[in-house]
Amino acid sequence: MTVRLYLPGDASALSVGAEQTAQALIAEARQRGSEIELIRNGSRGLFWLEPLLEVVTPGGRLAYGPVTAEDVAGLFDAGLLQGGHHPLALGPTEEIPWLKRQRRLTCARIGLIDPASLSDFVAHGGYRGLQQAFAIGPEETLKTVADSGLRGRGGAAFATGRKWRTVAETPATQKYIVCNADEGDSGTFADRLLLEGDPFALIEGMTIAGFATGATEGYIYLRCEYPHAARALSQAIATARSEGHLGENILGSGHHFDLQLRLGAGAYICGEESALLESLEGRRGQVRFRPPLPAVKGLFGAPTVVNNVITLASVPTILAEGADSYRALGSGQSRGTLPIQLGGNIRHGGLIELPFGVTLNELLHDHGGGSASGRPIRAVQVGGPLGAYHPVSQFDTAIDYEAFAAIGGMLGHGGIVVFDDSVDLAEQARHAMAFCAHESCGKCTPCRIGSTRGVEVIDRLRAGQEPLAQQALLRDLCHTLTHASLCGLGSLTPYPVLSALDHFPEDFQPRPVGSTVQ
Repeated sequence: MTVRLYLPGDASALSVGAEQTAQALIAEARQRGSEIELIRNGSRGLFWLEPLLEVVTPGGRLAYGPVTAEDVAGLFDAGLLQGGHHPLALGPTEEIPWLKRQRRLTCARIGLIDPASLSDFVAHGGYRGLQQAFAIGPEETLKTVADSGLRGRGGAAFATGRKWRTVAETPATQKYIVCNADEGDSGTFADRLLLEGDPFALIEGMTIAGFATGATEGYIYLRCEYPHAARALSQAIATARSEGHLGENILGSGHHFDLQLRLGAGAYICGEESALLESLEGRRGQVRFRPPLPAVKGLFGAPTVVNNVITLASVPTILAEGADSYRALGSGQSRGTLPIQLGGNIRHGGLIELPFGVTLNELLHDHGGGSASGRPIRAVQVGGPLGAYHPVSQFDTAIDYEAFAAIGGMLGHGGIVVFDDSVDLAEQARHAMAFCAHESCGKCTPCRIGSTRGVEVIDRLRAGQEPLAQQALLRDLCHTLTHASLCGLGSLTPYPVLSALDHFPEDFQPRPVGSTVQ
């Protein structure tokens, strides 16, 4: 009898030796005359347990991890194919506390299915959302998305239904759906995990968006640093097209929609939607003056929906389960679930999907297990390299767009980077200014010049040169960046700088050259 095994083949698992483990499994099974089917699924997001091996038994899927190539022979000796006991045994996969405490909707199939198999995707609920959209029509589809309360899972958290409605009601002979897959924020990996572990979910979401708005062409803009995601997407697009899920008359609906994948060069500024559109059109990635908004005049001058991966991949579940079901989750104006990415100095880092409303404390300690170093957690940065640094006094804040805005922060793409008490927050603030200077497209003076001057001011401040005057100058500079920059790169850079200055002023005191925080 053939035994089915699952071992992730995504970039995160490969980085810790999953390919070597896979080859060892195949070789060991062949040597012992055992018949196995090894499926390379996506990572479930338990990064400290990768490579995570699962074996399908009559009682369900059992997990073992982290499994190296050297562990394979011992696992076979212990009866791996029958779910035998071993020191690496973790029990039923779904009962692992990290997974059991989550509420996975958007990421529900990641790690569960073969990402290359369209039939596996359909068997686990895929294309139910699109079928429902075809059944109720474009207008009701637009209303369902709006009623769900879904907001963009990027920086601005703009209402998805409102953006789609604008594109739908703007007259044009051609409209586009563009997926912003340029995931460049530090500590973020949800897009990559979904693209490598459940690529058909994005294809379905974009097809629904096209049907609702009248768009017939779509583009996925992916940074070239994600080669595994590019391969997974290319294969999924080709499969969907060959099986009638892309192209002419999709599933007999009469609707036409097709997709193309485009690779960007990894410029951070191209995460901004107008710079992304410039890059797609073959020009240097620079922000556009607005208005007009992309929803009115976007790609090639046509009305364009620009959403990120998680936003679009959330739509099929909303259509399949109904707006009320999705809206029932979350808190305040933040509805549904958010894929949260825990990284940095954290014991149990990885992907967590939960309804809005969970606190930082719960994430860091109940899910994350505290710092990896064992030292006290001093600060977290939420929202990528331009997100604020939050002290322990703010750890009871709920994961909620408005709640974070109230404390001078932002959720962004849901990345949380953890720092213990050895961190130098002044150095982190300097890094934010240096990052802005390096990644600026150069179109506006506040961002291009202000960030360079910001690095110099922080250096003088840390050197003890007229500290009061330098602090005042730094705050004035940040005010200019916030209010005069053309896009979020310049206007958000003050978030990490001012939060570090406000909450960790002691780190800005001058120190002897070469000293470090203890």
